Amino acid sequence: MTKEVKPKKRVVISYHNLPVELQEELKKRYPYGYTEAMIRIDKGPGDFFYGVVLEIDDISYLVKIDVKIDGSLDEEEDKEYYDEEIKGAEEIADDDADTDE
Repeated sequence: MTKEVKPKKRVVISYHNLPVELQEELKKRYPYGYTEAMIRIDKGPGDFFYGVVLEIDDISYLVKIDVKIDGSLDEEEDKEYYDEEIKGAEEIADDDADTDE
């Protein structure tokens, strides 16, 4: 007789709602962090979350991970970056104008 293969139960759960034992298991599976293992899940137009898969014997968890994306630069860093870029561009433009004459 062949043994019937039973599909794993799939559960989506937030890391904060994950039982402590499973949080520890997640830490064991990803001892150096799970940044590289995270996947983006699109829920709809403009709505998404990041998660990581945790497989145990009979359940496959998709653990939601809170990710803060900081798209803003520090104002001083922004000024330094663009000042250098503009100065460099002007010098290149001046060099090109000199060679054309």
